[in-house]
Amino acid sequence: MKIGYALDGRYQIKKTLGEGGMANVYLAYDLILKRNVTVKLMRLDLQDDKAAIRRFKREANSLTELINPNIVSIYDIGEDHGMQYLVMEYVDGMDLKQYLKLNYPLSYERVIEIMQQILAAVSEAHAHGIIHRDLKPQNILIDRQGNVKVTDFGIAVAAAEETMTRTNTLMGSVHYISPEQARGSIITKQSDLYSLGIVLFELLTNHLPYEGNTAVAIALKHYQGQMPSVREYDANIPQSLENVILHATAKSLTDRYQTAVEMSADLKTALSPSRQNEVKWTPSEIEDGQTKVLPDLTNFKDVNDDLTQTKKLGTKQSKPSQAKPAPKANFFKRHKRPLLALGIITLIVIIAAVLSLPREATVPDLRGMTRAEAERMLKDEKLEIGSTTYQASEKYSYHQIIASDPRQGTVVKNGAKIDVIVSSGLKKVAFGNYRGKKYKQVKKTLEKHGAIVYKKTKYSDKYAKGTIISQSIDSKQKVAMSQVTVSFTVSLGSKNILLKDLLGESLSKVQAYADKYDLNLVIKHASSNEEKDTIISQYPYAGTYIGRGGNLTVTLSDGPESSSSSASSSSKSKKSSSSSKASSAKTFSSSSSASTSTQTLAQRTVTIPYSGTDGQAVEAKIYLEDKIHSLSSVYKTLQITSDTQEVLSFVLDSNQAGKYKVVVDGEVVVEDNSVTP
Repeated sequence: MKIGYALDGRYQIKKTLGEGGMANVYLAYDLILKRNVTVKLMRLDLQDDKAAIRRFKREANSLTELINPNIVSIYDIGEDHGMQYLVMEYVDGMDLKQYLKLNYPLSYERVIEIMQQILAAVSEAHAHGIIHRDLKPQNILIDRQGNVKVTDFGIAVAAAEETMTRTNTLMGSVHYISPEQARGSIITKQSDLYSLGIVLFELLTNHLPYEGNTAVAIALKHYQGQMPSVREYDANIPQSLENVILHATAKSLTDRYQTAVEMSADLKTALSPSRQNEVKWTPSEIEDGQTKVLPDLTNFKDVNDDLTQTKKLGTKQSKPSQAKPAPKANFFKRHKRPLLALGIITLIVIIAAVLSLPREATVPDLRGMTRAEAERMLKDEKLEIGSTTYQASEKYSYHQIIASDPRQGTVVKNGAKIDVIVSSGLKKVAFGNYRGKKYKQVKKTLEKHGAIVYKKTKYSDKYAKGTIISQSIDSKQKVAMSQVTVSFTVSLGSKNILLKDLLGESLSKVQAYADKYDLNLVIKHASSNEEKDTIISQYPYAGTYIGRGGNLTVTLSDGPESSSSSASSSSKSKKSSSSSKASSAKTFSSSSSASTSTQTLAQRTVTIPYSGTDGQAVEAKIYLEDKIHSLSSVYKTLQITSDTQEVLSFVLDSNQAGKYKVVVDGEVVVEDNSVTP
């Protein structure tokens, strides 16, 4: 596709992002909505392939059903001059393979956070009967904010319509395929969970569990090989976290996690102290492909052996000898025919009785299967599927069987009908709008319903500290709370605080004020005619701005120094109070009655250069030295996302010079050792 061409006059191609088996992927610009989008355009050599077109449209239809913050959204489907195209959300970031390469090793908490978001996406797909079939790091995207987006449902198929591979070839990437995919057997939702077990292995070790010279060799290892231990790569990995991998990658479907929700719940508590001494997980079922020992048949004898005579090859059979004349016909010979008839009748009656006896079968375990899968299994057991009722379920995904009646293990007659209870999925409700609400309370409420909640912080002049500014899930989006992973942006309050007049306030009130705005309170004492234990001066002054984390210095009255000097102290106190309220003054008297030196106020506007990338926050530390502060202590810490200006105020004695420096990533980026008024 030529750069600059506009599909349907709307989606202008900007550059090529990649090429796939059936479609090429482009970055495009939506000329109407003014935003970047991803366009998948079917390859020109497949435009006349009806099967390929059906498959391409099936991908589009599958994606339209999936609405989840961790799944790449589809915006539009169309055709331009015979070219089939699909317009999707553009994710500005990288795939998980690249992310791991750049950021390995990841913390265990970050690994779990990534996996939880992937599982939320897979759970949503499974709830709509869609199996991804090709889950791998290359199909999992990470945006610049660290959010996960699962993409490429190009070979996904509605499980209710088709569960077998469409050809004899293996589908999906061989390093991540399940044992049932490797042998070309039925693929279920648990096949996706196996692939995610491999992804988790890779996130923890930066290695793949199985390697080989050919795809067949690797596939055989998935089918037959034992899963290596991640603890061989990193002995610090908790056994409980390795157990999630072992459970997800069990060869037997019975031993493997039944649903993405079940795997997510286990992963959620993997780092819990209560699981610190967990033993290694082992499967309970005999794995497929194990050698079965047959019973010894040497002691069994064919009932026909006593009735069969052996003939030697190449010899003539001797003639029977002349029978001697039989004695006079006895009773049996006289009644031969009637007795023979009676025997035949008796035999027929016995055979009829045996045939009329009811044949029996054992009801198999149908839990986790779709109705179509259960119907096939029951047919093999000479049973039939009966009525179907639907029931909401936290454990089983949409269209999976919850239970059967009679239940599994029950012995029934051949041909019996087995009723099934099928999951209607989780009850979905509108997520709700939490903007402006207290984060701690919202987090507590949502986690009670099983949601996973993450927090980001941001300064805000509009929202009070601790309240929610924004949320990653739209308020009207229908969700199942137990499957939700949501990120809230929480206010840190205003970045700069306009100081109020604290003179005359008690120390407890000033301390509460400092705590509210994250200020470091510095307390000094001085004799004064003002009421004891009240504030007689403050710095910075009322009406000036101070950044969060800055120092607020106040002087606390100790009462009059002595009765003889009360008048003088009172005069000095009033003069100090008057001077403190005049925030624009450049010269003021010391609040200490014992000092007569003159102090001056100097200010410097400092520009801190931004050294980060793409707006990611960088920590800048400011050190300041004056009459009050020491250059050895941090004066203020900032999180900057661009070049930032800060106004620094210095209290200096006469003939004293102030100093300051700004440190970013361990390097001094700005400094001045001669600050004067």
